[in-house]
Amino acid sequence: MGIDPTLLEILVCPLSKAPLKEVEGALVSTDPDTRMRYRVEENIPIMLVEEGEQMTPDEWREAMGND
Repeated sequence: MGIDPTLLEILVCPLSKAPLKEVEGALVSTDPDTRMRYRVEENIPIMLVEEGEQMTPDEWREAMGND
């Protein structure tokens, strides 16, 4: 079970303010400059920049290509 689609529509990356995409149980910023990934615990997104991780360019491109 993933993030509620209505919630996903309003959530943005706290660093870049870019929309997010749900990828393999995490939320990934669609911003190619920051490439941030935020974990989700028990369907609750952990949307703190200091808790997020920056993906490598290759990881991010792969995540953005998985629709």
